[in-house]
Amino acid sequence: MAQRAVWLISHEPGSPLCGTVRFSRRYPTVEKRAKVFNGASYVPVPEDGPFLKALLFELRLLRDDKDFSESRDSCSHINKTSIYALPIGGEELWPVVAFMKNGMIYACVPLVEQTLSPRPPLISISGISQGFELLFGIQGFLYSGQKNDSELNTKLSQLPDLLLQACPFGTLLDANLQNSLDSINFASVTHPQKQPTWKAGTYKGKPQVSISITEKVKSMQYDKQDIADTWQVIGVVTCKCDLEGSMPNVTISLSLPTNGSPLQDILVHPCVTSLDSAILTSSSIDAADDSAFSGPYKFPLTPPLESFNLCYYTSQVPVPPILGFYQVKEEEVQLKITVNLKLHESVKNSFEFCEARIPFYNRGPVTHVEYKVSFGQLEVFREKSLLIWNIGQKFPKSMEISLSGTVTFGAKSHEKQPFDQICIGGTAYLKLHFRILDYTLTGCYADQHSVQVFASGKPKISTYRKLISSDYYIWNSKAPAPVTYGSLSL
Repeated sequence: MAQRAVWLISHEPGSPLCGTVRFSRRYPTVEKRAKVFNGASYVPVPEDGPFLKALLFELRLLRDDKDFSESRDSCSHINKTSIYALPIGGEELWPVVAFMKNGMIYACVPLVEQTLSPRPPLISISGISQGFELLFGIQGFLYSGQKNDSELNTKLSQLPDLLLQACPFGTLLDANLQNSLDSINFASVTHPQKQPTWKAGTYKGKPQVSISITEKVKSMQYDKQDIADTWQVIGVVTCKCDLEGSMPNVTISLSLPTNGSPLQDILVHPCVTSLDSAILTSSSIDAADDSAFSGPYKFPLTPPLESFNLCYYTSQVPVPPILGFYQVKEEEVQLKITVNLKLHESVKNSFEFCEARIPFYNRGPVTHVEYKVSFGQLEVFREKSLLIWNIGQKFPKSMEISLSGTVTFGAKSHEKQPFDQICIGGTAYLKLHFRILDYTLTGCYADQHSVQVFASGKPKISTYRKLISSDYYIWNSKAPAPVTYGSLSL
């Protein structure tokens, strides 16, 4: 007798999703047992988002849900037991115990210690009666003496610790959660919780959580058949948790779309209390490893007061966001340049800024420039021997732009003109600088509804994303030898 997962969902008819997951708890050890017992009929417990949508649909609580559904509304599907089968990704999760009381939906998935095909009689599944007992116990605890939302939030924040006592490893020991609370309170009086040494104080004010994902993309492009172009994404997730209490608990989840690139080489902040082993073992070193973990990436943590970097990661995306070609031909004191840039169709075509910087080292000042540009504007900085191609905030519909021209130089002056030990002769580059807001190249995002906060008060949750270029070089295709990241000191 055990439970695979437990949920508390507040029914909110006016919200876009018509509900919010206020609490969820999964038991990985029970899930492994379910996989063994159920065999080929095993259906994994979904994430909170898909479960919420499927359950509200089954309970007919979605907004404007008036269409007839054969699987739900036919006469052969009259439900009198509060046991449901939820359609999840083409499969059915069964049995799901669920009922609603005082605007709160209580749900759990009991363990069935046998195959689910054919479905066994309900009376033979002992976990169902235990599930009802657990959910009724939680309901009684939440609303015994509860007078307002503040008290409800306080009790919800106590549930993680209470279930550790009352339902360890998914097995119910005591449905009276008040007994567990009294036991915890007695222990706290005997051993009062101390302020952690790494936390200088406590926060007082409106609760809020801010999550920012910043990805930097690096690239080296040569346009040579015998030399492979390289590119890589490096990401950092920065958080700021303004929550009351000495040790508030937060769970932050990062997700990827269906075609997203898996996160690898993940390093986490010391405040993260536990981590799935699949997250730690996802590495970019073994290119032959096809078992990359695609999330969701869950980070349970006890946040510090200040802003902190929750995690760092890398990712190998299929293609760089902008493909480039750069060619330089030298003719006496002139250089003929050709530049072609193409924005990949999968990349968001909305830049905060985008420009290409074309420096000319070890030469005299620029005295004359003749050019033709298909898009954007070109600025000439003569004394710095630098061209800046301001592309703007969007590429044209064709996603391709070009620049061609002739640059003439004056006499060389060693005192003022830029010098570089690498860019000698035909070795030259252009460097792209761009930034795209509300976008990541991997597709990584933090869903506001998946953030769980176990503290007093309902926090405001804000999420941000951006992609920034970093060391994004396109080298002269006529250059004699390639230049790598390690050889640059720019």
